Amino acid sequence: MIVPAKSSIRQRRLSILSFSLFSAWLLSFLFKGRVFLELAGQADANITLLVQAAVLPHFAGLFLCGFLAKKASAGKMTMTAATVVCFSGTLIFFLPYSMLWYISLVAMGFFSALFVASWGYFLKLHTPSELRLRTVADVLILTNILMIAVNALAVEFSPLASLAVLQILLAGSLLVTFRIEPYPEGKTAQAIARVSTTAKIAATYKPLAYLSFFILVFTINSGFMFQVVKPAFAHHEVLTAYYWAVPYTVAVAIIRILPRKINIPYLLYAAIIMIGLAYLAFMWLDRSVASYLIINTLLLGAFGVCDLFWWSILGSIFDFTDNPARVFGIGLSMNVLGVILGGFLGGYLMTLEDGYSQVSKAALTVLFTVMLLLPIVNYQLTRLLKRHAFLIEFASGEEQDFDKALAEFKATCQLTDKEGEVVELLLRGYTYKAISDHLLISENTLKFHIKNLYQKLRVNSKMELIRMFAGNRASM
Repeated sequence: MIVPAKSSIRQRRLSILSFSLFSAWLLSFLFKGRVFLELAGQADANITLLVQAAVLPHFAGLFLCGFLAKKASAGKMTMTAATVVCFSGTLIFFLPYSMLWYISLVAMGFFSALFVASWGYFLKLHTPSELRLRTVADVLILTNILMIAVNALAVEFSPLASLAVLQILLAGSLLVTFRIEPYPEGKTAQAIARVSTTAKIAATYKPLAYLSFFILVFTINSGFMFQVVKPAFAHHEVLTAYYWAVPYTVAVAIIRILPRKINIPYLLYAAIIMIGLAYLAFMWLDRSVASYLIINTLLLGAFGVCDLFWWSILGSIFDFTDNPARVFGIGLSMNVLGVILGGFLGGYLMTLEDGYSQVSKAALTVLFTVMLLLPIVNYQLTRLLKRHAFLIEFASGEEQDFDKALAEFKATCQLTDKEGEVVELLLRGYTYKAISDHLLISENTLKFHIKNLYQKLRVNSKMELIRMFAGNRASM
């Protein structure tokens, strides 16, 4: 196992802190957060229009970011500019309600999305592939802890005091972002540009499309929650302020510390069942404190599992693209679009007779669709990401035999990890250029290493290496 350098660990922590501070502002305020709702309620403003003024541009910003910020240095500039815009826009809400609120929300909605998607560069550059699930979990946990604290402040004191705290969070995010390096230690812009080959990038299109559609359908239920379930318990003001995000945070924290031998993929199926139970409870139970605790625990715990699922999957796809902002932005834009569609549909269903029942039935229909889609999505993703913690491997017997034979071959020949990686890529038919791209070295350097490897194995060519491996495999 490669131990990251102290500077790499520091950069990873800075990226987590920068994003968490910004996201706490986003969830507490812009994205229909408690502070936003308190301020809009005091101003007797049209909350629906205000929300749409922020959320629709946010969707557009997420989707377009990868086409605007095409490299890490541009991503850092985008994050910096976005934070300045959001800091300035938040100041408007210290003023009386006016048209300026709408203008500010449109600008903040778009630029905050650019920040979120651009952070994908730094998740890729400063977090090794095997640690990205943990990094995403750290971000989600810290963000929600900060959001809970801000929500409590808004309820116990005043929304303006919370707004001032959110300004401090944005200022902190800006300062931390300045200290994030746009390249990992020892790498140059040219080296980073060679990470992915055209073939590897093309291989991501189909899995990303399936995952994006899955996210879109799934998060319609999140839209129901924001539009219908959460307002139904709004009269429990203090409880909802303190407890709302607790199950979400606890679920993510539990998965973060689970040993890898645990079957994490099945937690996703458990989360789907939890959402179904939550909407059945919402249809049958009253609006008491006990009902809220049951429904919110099931819903938010499940949503924590699901968010960690697709955030970490998107992070793993970064290894196959030179533009992680595009992957991250498109994936999360589907999350926002699902919430928007769920909000519109939930609002319409509530106009019908027995609206709560209609919403619950629609949610169960969405879950049935999700259950049909999940095996297809899993299959597409496992073809690209064979060992992600959230995926169930359906590897063929031939592939499993190859992996077993390769492990035996590496052990017999006493190959180092790097030598074993080169041998595996050669046996899988990769060209020298593809291998050099994968290892971030020049072709000449690769040829030098392969020459030494051949001498160690006492072979003279790739064909002799294949014959040697086949002979070793046959003797197993």
